[in-house]
Amino acid sequence: MNNPKPRILIVEDDPGMVEAVRLRLEANNYEVLIARDGGEGLEKARTEKPGLIILDIMLPKIDGLTVCRMLKFDELYKNIPIILFTARVQEDDVKRGKEVKADAYVAKPFKSEELLGKIAELLKGKA
Repeated sequence: MNNPKPRILIVEDDPGMVEAVRLRLEANNYEVLIARDGGEGLEKARTEKPGLIILDIMLPKIDGLTVCRMLKFDELYKNIPIILFTARVQEDDVKRGKEVKADAYVAKPFKSEELLGKIAELLKGKA
């Protein structure tokens, strides 16, 4: 049997954005998990152990930077690559993303090629 599809967790509260990303990922042979707020995202990251997380910064309950920090500073989850996915791309936001050890930063509205390229690059490092 060949390798199972890589599992990607999308943590995003905008249903339209979730759908756009989900369709793009599924079309590229990824299994997709969805969480609609930071609390659910953190819980799913811990229970489902996805291969990669696409994480919005501005989320209900727990913001994405906090979720990222909580996972990256936890021995059990620190190796899951996290892409911060946000409309906020000021230098300060990028700097804060680095401080919480995010692996990559993709701006919204996203370019499919950029997002898919970044995912492939981060998952290749894990294979």
